[in-house]
Amino acid sequence: MQTDARVYVAGHRGLVGSAIVRNLRAKGFDHLLLRSHAELDLTDAERVEAFFSSERPEYVFLAAAKVGGIAANNAYPAEFIRDNLAIQTHVIHSAWRAGVRRLLFLGSSCIYPRLAPQPIAESSLLTGPLEATNRPYALAKIAGIEMCWSYNRQYGTRFLAAMPTNLYGPGDNYHLENSHVIPALLRKFHEAKQRKDPTVSVWGSGTPRREFMYSDDMADACVHLMALPDDTFQTLLGSDESRSGRFEPPLVNIGVGHDITIAELAQLVAKVTGYAGEIVLDPTKPDGTPRKLLNVDRLERTGWRARTPLTEGLQLAYRDFVASCTEKN
Repeated sequence: MQTDARVYVAGHRGLVGSAIVRNLRAKGFDHLLLRSHAELDLTDAERVEAFFSSERPEYVFLAAAKVGGIAANNAYPAEFIRDNLAIQTHVIHSAWRAGVRRLLFLGSSCIYPRLAPQPIAESSLLTGPLEATNRPYALAKIAGIEMCWSYNRQYGTRFLAAMPTNLYGPGDNYHLENSHVIPALLRKFHEAKQRKDPTVSVWGSGTPRREFMYSDDMADACVHLMALPDDTFQTLLGSDESRSGRFEPPLVNIGVGHDITIAELAQLVAKVTGYAGEIVLDPTKPDGTPRKLLNVDRLERTGWRARTPLTEGLQLAYRDFVASCTEKN
């Protein structure tokens, strides 16, 4: 992937896409194709096809998606499966028709079974029931992996799926109900400190374990994968199961390789934000999957490993949140 290549980052304003854009620009890529939702609605097949036909991107990072935490997934299951299926179907199909050289489809670790063996290897895909609280989103992402696999098999495309662990960082969504756990906690503890609240309530029992990755590390891993030499990249695209007899989807986990409990995370966030009150766990709220730690051996064999420690990443994310509050005021 040369720095003068035409690169389309779908979803460039989101947490994932904005981090990828920062990484590409820092590496000297100056032909980035970027469109906001207002400029290009990816659920509109005709508009997506017209964009690919006119702009002819060579590489595509498919980071656009409808995303959210447990509350949002529970409240809007129809939108989560409908919008994500539409977005990825239109982009992947148009990428094939336009002759895109490589595509990276971004998903989530929630594609794996609720009770998958830990740490979760790529081979765990489709081996058991999913977590009910985000099943519509997970099924859409699984369909995207299968679509990449099918187009590779039938049309000879080079489309790879990457499944990041739980992400956080600059540009995150800090909505208290519709965001993921770290941005929600950063906002909750920050506001509790400002109000001098004696306690802060945290959803669930605090016992589930989660792996967290700083978004700029994730972006660096994505660009690393897309820039791999042809022979190495080809090994990540799996195989045609009808011929090989092996279940090898074009799938790579992106994570840090270690996790902490939600209770431990809450303590860290309290420290980073300077909140000195009491943390109260609310077991009446859902916990989600008991544990979700990714096996990142496949990624690390390509020569890449995460660099940002969680405490440092939380400090950077909190700085971004405070800055966003200042801008709004």
